[in-house]
Amino acid sequence: MLAAAVKALSQILSPPMRSILWRSIGLALVLITVLAIGLQRLLSWFADTGEVWAEGMLGPNFHSTLHVLSWIVSISAGLGVVLGGIFLMPAITSLVASLFVDDVADHVEREHYPADHPGVALPVTLATIEGVKTALLTILVYLVALPFVLFAGAGFIIFFLATAWLLGREYFELAAMRFRSPDDAKAMRKENAATVFTAGLFIAAFVSIPIVNLATPLFGMAFMVHMYKRLSGPRREFEPARRTNVSSV
Repeated sequence: MLAAAVKALSQILSPPMRSILWRSIGLALVLITVLAIGLQRLLSWFADTGEVWAEGMLGPNFHSTLHVLSWIVSISAGLGVVLGGIFLMPAITSLVASLFVDDVADHVEREHYPADHPGVALPVTLATIEGVKTALLTILVYLVALPFVLFAGAGFIIFFLATAWLLGREYFELAAMRFRSPDDAKAMRKENAATVFTAGLFIAAFVSIPIVNLATPLFGMAFMVHMYKRLSGPRREFEPARRTNVSSV
């Protein structure tokens, strides 16, 4: 597994991957910027509206106090958006990964597994659906874990473990679906749940590093292509043909 991680790290900076890397980073930055601006404006609107409502309830004598509180809330909202962008990075990279899955996998398969049958490119709709589902699941799990952040860092541990499970699940299934139907890919992931989760810990660690985590879609996909090949065994030429039907989670 460590060897697979090293191979993935070395390849994301190789010349054939640089174009994908820059496109992936560019799209992730756009999504983060749009998210940050949208959240900041929404929270600022709530702060201004709350100030007006509170002044109407308490009277003009509290105007100065309420204005200071609104200013503090606005600053806190800005900081919250920054922290939110950090915590939502796994969700953002899940969406980005769904768009570049085949480009990355093709490079890895050609360089490291030239004798194997190449994978079949995933339909854009299928890959996008998988990315959106993972992003929504990530946000849901993070919202559930958020209250535990106040308890001795338990929330951060939950965040990390949840990220490992979610991203390990997504990247492995995306790699497997190039060779198998969605149902078969999910079944294979469940049969190797412990291994996939452990591999997901590597991706969770990678996505936890600021700036570097912008390359998570490339590292995660390259890494899981290696893991899929390893778990498929030496007789990969008999891999079941992939069907393009979309199955449920």
